[in-house]
Amino acid sequence: MLYDINASIDYSYQTAAGAGRNLLRLMPANVPGEQRLIAGTLSSDLVPDERVCRVDFFGNEMVELAFRHSFDHVSFRVQARVERMAQPPELDLSPPLERLATELATVQSLAPQSPQHFLAPSPRVRLASEMADYARDQLRPGITALAAVQAVGAALHRDMRFDAGATTVDTDPAEAFANRHGVCQDFSHVMIACLRGIGVPAGYVSGYLRTEPPPGQQRLAGADAMHAWVRAWCGVETGWISFDPTNDTMVGGDHVRVALGRDYDDVAPVRGVLRTGGGQSSGHSVDVVPI
Repeated sequence: MLYDINASIDYSYQTAAGAGRNLLRLMPANVPGEQRLIAGTLSSDLVPDERVCRVDFFGNEMVELAFRHSFDHVSFRVQARVERMAQPPELDLSPPLERLATELATVQSLAPQSPQHFLAPSPRVRLASEMADYARDQLRPGITALAAVQAVGAALHRDMRFDAGATTVDTDPAEAFANRHGVCQDFSHVMIACLRGIGVPAGYVSGYLRTEPPPGQQRLAGADAMHAWVRAWCGVETGWISFDPTNDTMVGGDHVRVALGRDYDDVAPVRGVLRTGGGQSSGHSVDVVPI
């Protein structure tokens, strides 16, 4: 499937900023065998005084923009054409969950994609007994690692409520789990904590999601979304799989990956510093249009 993606993120500042520097992870990734970036541009409505392109530890493409002049608003825009390859149904070749630690011990690499980076607590995801206990309650005797990931994701989809106004970008996963509501970031962070608590290496993926309008209604411009889901390591033979707990589904052709890391801190679409005072407001729109 080919998609044209148009995404914009806009910021307005109560008091004009004297200078600013932003780090952007917004461009769809190239993922061999899964996703190909055919063409893409990342632009700003302000001309930056400095632009640097680089790659972070986990292989995510980043663009750093610096502004050394006064401004009271800024917009970042991505235009890209992406080919998303169809994936065959996932065969469960993963080991029983109780053997996963043995297979993990054979992985001696500390390369960026090594599961060793994704088992310990990370800046946004701490291990919590209540989430580990919840995950264990979803398991049956002899369950495989892949089936365990699916069972935990399905349970969170069942027990948590999607609520766009319930949390903020800084909400602790333990709080979202205790209140059983949140957005895709919260669903993903909670699932990561649950999986790590039962010994499954898990990480965070940011990207774009194509959505479908209600039956009988037209698709609205800008109605698609930036999204988040989970990667989990299910043994030496199966490797990494991706699951979307917000929608209770294995990640498929409607998910377009941008970046991956241990949690949101590693993949934030926009990070930055400003020399300013007062508040700010922001908004975003996303279109993922099949070609």
